[in-house]
Amino acid sequence: MNRTLTLNTGQTMPRLGLGTYRAHGREARQAVLWALEAGYRLVDTALAYGNEREVGAALRQSGVPREEVFITSKLENDDHGYANTFEACARSLENLGTDYLDLYLIHWPVPGLRGETWRAMEQLHADGRCRAVGVSNYTIRHLDELLATSALVPAVNQVEFHPFLYQRELLTWCRERDIVLEAYSPLVKATRFDDPTLRDIARSHGRTPAQVLLRWHLQRGVVAIPKSVHRAWIHENAGVWDFNLPQQDMARLDALDERRHVDWDPSDLP
Repeated sequence: MNRTLTLNTGQTMPRLGLGTYRAHGREARQAVLWALEAGYRLVDTALAYGNEREVGAALRQSGVPREEVFITSKLENDDHGYANTFEACARSLENLGTDYLDLYLIHWPVPGLRGETWRAMEQLHADGRCRAVGVSNYTIRHLDELLATSALVPAVNQVEFHPFLYQRELLTWCRERDIVLEAYSPLVKATRFDDPTLRDIARSHGRTPAQVLLRWHLQRGVVAIPKSVHRAWIHENAGVWDFNLPQQDMARLDALDERRHVDWDPSDLP
């Protein structure tokens, strides 16, 4: 399996990255350094996380060339609106110490402002400040609304996704429109590592439950961004390229679906 995929912009995006939600200060900076050391080349942050400066500092300290690292950030909910979006993006660029983002996402489908916010995202993409733009926490209904008024198809939709919340319909819908689905909380926040099916599959492959969950995402064509601030776990999560889950194991994992959110559920958002 290739370690990267191609977005509808023609860009190459790593299939596995580091999430940084709730990582702060020195802890966030060190986690990014360890991830880059372990070979990660995708780092996901957001203005709302309050750690863009640490992510940027870690990238500079690592010595890895900027062009080799795919940096994603996100528009905070309070910054929706046409003019506000440009200002927020400028803050993220300044915090990160870079003159462009590889991917900029609308963090949440804020009612009433989504249309003008997306118009600004289109311009940020056209100007080259954001090489790709996309959305996060968008349902099919929200995506239909966006595409009804825009010729620019989001490159990525980042949502909660894992075997216990296997959003098949959304995955198929996005794939048919060349939108990459990206999973946050792919490890279910470590709340289901004791699931008997997951543990049995992990044991049969000599792997950890986390590695099996991440491999499931990769084989489903979904980008995964597990969050960790522990060096051993960051390295463990990277060890998913040298084994394969056969179809029967994939089917067993698919069957774990409980429609279970461990984060936010945007399905009822107008």
